[in-house]
Amino acid sequence: MNDFYSSFWGVYITVIVVVSLIGLAYLLKSQTVFKVKKGEKVETLGHVWDGDLQEYNNPLPGWWVGLFVLTLVFAVGYLALYPGIAVGNLRHWSSAGQYQQETAQADAKYGPIYDQFLKMPIEQVAQNPQAQEIGKRLFLTYCLQCHGADARGAKGFPNLVHHDWMYGGTPDRIVQTISNGRHGQMPAFGAAFGEEKVRDVANYVLKISGNKFDDERAGRGESTFKQVCAACHGPDGHGNIDVGAPNLTHPSGVWLYGKSETTIIETITNGRNNQMPAWKDFLGDAKVHVLAGYVYGLSHNAQNAQ
Repeated sequence: MNDFYSSFWGVYITVIVVVSLIGLAYLLKSQTVFKVKKGEKVETLGHVWDGDLQEYNNPLPGWWVGLFVLTLVFAVGYLALYPGIAVGNLRHWSSAGQYQQETAQADAKYGPIYDQFLKMPIEQVAQNPQAQEIGKRLFLTYCLQCHGADARGAKGFPNLVHHDWMYGGTPDRIVQTISNGRHGQMPAFGAAFGEEKVRDVANYVLKISGNKFDDERAGRGESTFKQVCAACHGPDGHGNIDVGAPNLTHPSGVWLYGKSETTIIETITNGRNNQMPAWKDFLGDAKVHVLAGYVYGLSHNAQNAQ
């Protein structure tokens, strides 16, 4: 458990706040005791600057004292109405409570809109202009950071407008991915294969993907691939959506980390570990459904899927 969730910190902050307010009140009181009677000469404190400037022992101005008092009163009032000390506040206000209240209001207002789309198949949601506009806003809010504004991804983040899907691009698969997240892992084979065998396998992958390769190395790498790598990627390299093993046969398709020989060698040597968070608990079934319809529509748009 994180130390900052301990009840000690509430007591710690309360003590600091209360002691500070008492200390400031005492300071103010101590500085307002001194009074100067009318006509009484004010003595200096003996501090002189530049030969002429002297510090006089004048009492604090009344306006300044008034502002200081108002500040203390405001502080006490704020602590009474809002959380700042461990004993709570008169309004029973909390940021979490306000968030829940605002969320409930938003659900009451927008819930019926999402619910109408929840009753529609994903394919119909993907064709509905209103649903697509809502889905786009959800995507730009929650998915843009990884997949990009155009949904074409980046290194380590899948392209969502292409028909090549690591975990499958059917409506059910997309909903499952968004709802539960994904954790893709490839083990490191550098130590087991050795540098030369890694390069051999990499060239075989280049061969089956239709890219430039070394024929001799690819020939040696084929047997290793079929003995080891085929367990996940399949004997023909077409991948396995059940375990998230990517299709390695696309010459110009989607490569999550890149398709150069150097990158493939790096992948085989060090492995990969990538995770997408689960969104079901945060977004709820209805929003996940609309978002899935938007993503499904992206990959089934003839202009996008190239």
